[in-house]
Amino acid sequence: IEFALPGEGSTAVVAVADQAALPAAADLLGNYPNPFNPTTHIRFALPVAAKVRLEVYDVAGQRVRTLFEGHLESGYHQVIWDGRDEAGHPVPAGIYLYRVRIADLEKTLRTVRLR
Repeated sequence: IEFALPGEGSTAVVAVADQAALPAAADLLGNYPNPFNPTTHIRFALPVAAKVRLEVYDVAGQRVRTLFEGHLESGYHQVIWDGRDEAGHPVPAGIYLYRVRIADLEKTLRTVRLR
């Protein structure tokens, strides 16, 4: 699944190659690199197929961008965030929170964007 805003590259949800061992529970696994510039990979796990919503917020709690919203199969997945907001503008350097909602799981972690 790929998404693109006008004037930017695509953001994709990618199933991670080794699907032999399914995760025991839904989880937000973190991002790499962290700190990042210009992109970071946000990883999460699904033990069963589920609806997923992954969003980025600034430290004031304002939503910066919805990276993914939809249904995914079980396994390990990653979304690449290119450091842009919903309008396609680069966000300033700073601390950002990313939150995943998967069924009964809601988990938030933080990342740092460098310039």
